[in-house]
Amino acid sequence: MAGAEAANGRNKYAVLDPSDEPEGRRRPSAWERRSKERFVLACAIFASLNAILLGYDVGVMSGAIIYIQKDLHITEFQEEILVGCLSVVSLLGSLSGGRTSDAIGRKWTMALGAIVFQAGAAIMTFAPSFTVLMIGRLLAGVGIGFGAMVSAVYIAEISPAAARGTLTSLPEICINLGILLGYVSNYAFSGLSEHINWRIMLGVGILPSVFIGFALFVIPESPRWLMMEKRVPEARAVLLQISESEAEVEERIAEIEEAANLLKSTKSEDKAVWMELLNPSPAVRRMLYAGCGIQMFQQITGIDATVYYSPTIFRDAGIKSDQELLAATVAVGFTKTVFILVAIFLIDKVGRKPLLYVSTIGMTMCLFVLGIALTLQKHAMGLISPRIGIDLAVFAVCGNVAFFSIGMGPICWVLSSEIFPLRLRAQASALGQVGGRVSSGLVSMSFLSMARIISVAGMFFVFAVISTVSLAFVYFCVPETKGKTLEQIEMMFEGGKEWRGSEIELEDTQHLIQSSKKSVSLG
Repeated sequence: MAGAEAANGRNKYAVLDPSDEPEGRRRPSAWERRSKERFVLACAIFASLNAILLGYDVGVMSGAIIYIQKDLHITEFQEEILVGCLSVVSLLGSLSGGRTSDAIGRKWTMALGAIVFQAGAAIMTFAPSFTVLMIGRLLAGVGIGFGAMVSAVYIAEISPAAARGTLTSLPEICINLGILLGYVSNYAFSGLSEHINWRIMLGVGILPSVFIGFALFVIPESPRWLMMEKRVPEARAVLLQISESEAEVEERIAEIEEAANLLKSTKSEDKAVWMELLNPSPAVRRMLYAGCGIQMFQQITGIDATVYYSPTIFRDAGIKSDQELLAATVAVGFTKTVFILVAIFLIDKVGRKPLLYVSTIGMTMCLFVLGIALTLQKHAMGLISPRIGIDLAVFAVCGNVAFFSIGMGPICWVLSSEIFPLRLRAQASALGQVGGRVSSGLVSMSFLSMARIISVAGMFFVFAVISTVSLAFVYFCVPETKGKTLEQIEMMFEGGKEWRGSEIELEDTQHLIQSSKKSVSLG
């Protein structure tokens, strides 16, 4: 049925053409439309503040670990555990966050995550030993898991289809902003004593969670969650705040209700959500491949290792002083933050897949260049000067994070929050977060040990190979979702291979690169 409708060019979720609207229907004024758009944007920004916590922790720990080693005299193994455990333990927050957000709502799950993170950050700030520091780190990880999972889900559920890609990539902007703030904090407080500076660096991370508390008085609950709870009047009131007209409100309510009714007609109506995820239908299996796969490839291509251990990478490239190491990491953070803005402007214009192609190809090239630069610095000192080797390594790291921010970083958040149906969205997004966090933790906790065996350069050659595989994954497993409602995306997955006839493929990437070159030449 769904396939036939798609073949005829129409389906039950199609957005009405404005010309088809009955005469006499009141159109909202331009001022009203802008006001509603600003309100939706404000909600998305406030919900994204949780992501700053994750970014700040990733960025600040890369520099703080230098002084933690000196102050608490930890071993290399303890350093790996301290750095990588946050990613692994955050899966506890992600797993419980899915169930919690279905029970108490998206909004209050974000609040709970912020409170847990604050407790962990406070314990880390005053930790007298490695053991206490680890306890605080574990609590912070749980809080981050809560916030990271629910933020993207919340934003996807309040966003109109035309702007959903831009708005659901805001958490990635906040992660990048948090990383940059962490790097700046490292550099700013590095001149203090080794017993104090890392504590201040970690303690500053409490501030973003304070702003999250204020945000809860501004943002409404997700209308789709309210509909799940059969609180239709409240859902309608929220939709009136974020939709252009009452007619659109009724259309969106009808879409959500119809999506919920479709659940009753399927064989899985008596299954628990987790049972359906563990024994999925072909459509849900395709969703899990795309949503969980993109989360894993985002991490196993080495982005967290690059960010966490950037001082180690630059030291291996030839930079000696701590101040110069931290200054180089600030350049990395600045590059990562700037290029995420490029993705924000393009994601709803050119689509998800062209950006993913540019991202994975660019990351692969930069990872190979970084491996070559580090190899030349170690084993071919006579071929290039040390300064050129350092500059090439810094350029390759900045290029890697730039291409990551253009596609793989933000689009991972977008896809994992928009491809799952309403009944599975929170739990499936949490499952995807688990895969991503476990992958990040394994990479972070094994990087130094593996680098000692195959060298730092060897690790980046491995990441380059994995990045090449991720390009094939994008081609075969990720559909184009630009401009589609959440319900239309669900129908597209039901159609299986039918999405390939209408999605944007590699040729569009070539047009994107050519247009980018023209823009640069004009500039």
